[in-house]
Amino acid sequence: MYEDYRSLRVELRGATLWLTMDNPPVNASTPELRDDLDRIFREAGRDDRVRCVVLTGAGNTFSAGGDIRRMHRMLEDRADWLLTMREARTLVTDLLDFDKPVIGRINGDALGLGATLALCCDITIMLDTAKIGDTHVRMGLVAGDGGALLWPALIGVTLARRYLLSGDLLTGSEAAAVGLVTASVSVAEMDTVVDTWVRKLSTGATHAVIGTKRALNMTLRQQAAAYMDAHLGLETMSYLRNDHREAVNAFLEKRKPDFSGQ
Repeated sequence: MYEDYRSLRVELRGATLWLTMDNPPVNASTPELRDDLDRIFREAGRDDRVRCVVLTGAGNTFSAGGDIRRMHRMLEDRADWLLTMREARTLVTDLLDFDKPVIGRINGDALGLGATLALCCDITIMLDTAKIGDTHVRMGLVAGDGGALLWPALIGVTLARRYLLSGDLLTGSEAAAVGLVTASVSVAEMDTVVDTWVRKLSTGATHAVIGTKRALNMTLRQQAAAYMDAHLGLETMSYLRNDHREAVNAFLEKRKPDFSGQ
């Protein structure tokens, strides 16, 4: 069990399953990583030894979101784009449906879909100097693969508008101050604080914790079922626009995009 993962390091430490996204250099969300995460949450859900999960990133990044090289290929490959939308939907619903508590150890930047992954976690401990943000609009895309669902639920509509419409980033300290994450910590404090939450959640009353998480996530799960297809449809409409093509090309050419509104 927990073998043959391609972009994920998996380690069972007592009653806690540690998941480390390991997709150098920035743990981008590739099909391999999404498949690994889909599989691990299904396996961990069936494993009675696991009472909580820690999700983190290898190196100095949590996850930088979408793979820009794949984005460039998808400009001409619409079938692959539709596959990506299905992958994103599965990833978000897997995390919301997973009953056991998940601690996000946000050890570095969490951007785009990487931010969505982080914010699907139940307890989020973030490095104070790391950056988090849903940068879809910067890439000419609608924040459809979780951002429009999660951010209003966590920080309210007014602040969600502030950050999703601009694509602006927050530091860990700023994210904690507005309630986007549970806590921000220094590098020296990170493991101590995560370990404290691991002890709380892995030694608590298991079924009470699971039931409480299920109750807390009930509205989000209902909203995901009702709206995510529409959100992803809006994202797909923006994918077809010239502004997205311009954003991808500008990123690869290391220049500022010139959005035409087309």
